[in-house]
Amino acid sequence: MRGKFISFEGGEGSGKTTQIQLLAKALEKQGGKIFLTKEPGGDKSICREIRALLLDTAHKGLLDDRAELFLFLADRAQHISKIIMPALESGHTVLCDRFAASTFAYQFYARQVADFDFIKLNNDFAARSLIPDLTFYIDIDPEIGIKRKEKQTLSRIDAESMEFHKKVRNGFYEFFKESKWPVEMIDGSASIENIHSKIIERTEKLFKVP
Repeated sequence: MRGKFISFEGGEGSGKTTQIQLLAKALEKQGGKIFLTKEPGGDKSICREIRALLLDTAHKGLLDDRAELFLFLADRAQHISKIIMPALESGHTVLCDRFAASTFAYQFYARQVADFDFIKLNNDFAARSLIPDLTFYIDIDPEIGIKRKEKQTLSRIDAESMEFHKKVRNGFYEFFKESKWPVEMIDGSASIENIHSKIIERTEKLFKVP
């Protein structure tokens, strides 16, 4: 039986990485077959090399926006083919830290690198038209999110302007409204425990657990 595909989305510092790890541990304790992955960089070879190209601060101002779009899509094509689909077909629940919603939020709504239909056509090709069974979008004010990351080394995208990050946030709103993908919107300013509880509750509904 094909496994479920759950993605986590959010701006920088939203806490999605913490929450996806908590969900993975909770589902594993319940005996679930869980596969945890991320974009970009979901495999240990090709995708990891693409991730380095995309996030290296040395490339700030050098990487063309169109090249950035196609690098993300190349990462997704490789990720889907070699990692996600095999895991789903083997019955694993795949938890993915970022997926296609991020491409639309960052590259369409924030960068405005190409029109929506062009990005959708190319993303559908790269992703083989796969969409998550459920997405958790953890919403946070970008000023709070970036401040949370002050003690970390910022990536090329983390280091974008606050105006850019605000466009990304609005982009997520618009994408989920337009796409009608199954999504659970969560207030990222709540406590870690409160957010985790809401995620567990919604995930149980997905699996039809009483």
